Amino acid sequence: MKKKKVTAPQAKAFSVHLLTASGSFLAFLSLVAASEERWLAMFWWLGLALLVDGIDGPIARRLQVKDVLPTWSGDMLDNIIDYVTYVLIPAFALYQSGFMGEGLSFLAAAIIVVSSAIYYADTGIKTTENFFKGFPVVWNMVVFVLFVVQPGEYVAMGAVVVSAILTFAPIHFLHPVRVVRLRVLNLSIFLGWCGLALIALLQGLQAHTYIKVGLGVTSIYLYFIGAVMQALPQLGRKRP
Repeated sequence: MKKKKVTAPQAKAFSVHLLTASGSFLAFLSLVAASEERWLAMFWWLGLALLVDGIDGPIARRLQVKDVLPTWSGDMLDNIIDYVTYVLIPAFALYQSGFMGEGLSFLAAAIIVVSSAIYYADTGIKTTENFFKGFPVVWNMVVFVLFVVQPGEYVAMGAVVVSAILTFAPIHFLHPVRVVRLRVLNLSIFLGWCGLALIALLQGLQAHTYIKVGLGVTSIYLYFIGAVMQALPQLGRKRP
């Protein structure tokens, strides 16, 4: 019986799955760093994992990976890696660092991993405009901001509790790339957040005050703009 020849489109499509899977190795490296309390290294690895997660989707859509390799689920692979990099490692970092004291840090980590696991089981987390329904469990970004800004244990715990509750609320959260309305503004602010985060990493997480303020302001904007656009459905739409 002849073996089926692998076509060039199939090889290209599978290379995208390999790119996505590389995030698992980055997750492993960040977990090793977190276990050794090397927080700067951990966030560098998580940042690289976030970059991979940001580019593999557009490449997959361009190469029509779902159609070329229908028996391989890129979504499943992506969700597995996302849960580790977006949820499990940031939660572990909160606990391991004792960021909010031993008791609150443990409780916060438990809230994060359980609420996020339930969130990933929901198959209807996107709206027709590509907003997320509920807080999209981007705990890697939240925990990073907490580590840099250092708002205090009760403010940090409040942010965790509120975000966990909003995970299941019918409130829209922004996808900065895929939401068309106000895309230029929202994407610019998201890229600004990324730039500030990079500077904070280069400063060893001991960021200057203006970086902390910038991270705080851009984070608040990205956190709430989806709800604002939900409340004002004509905002950013072209008038006929």
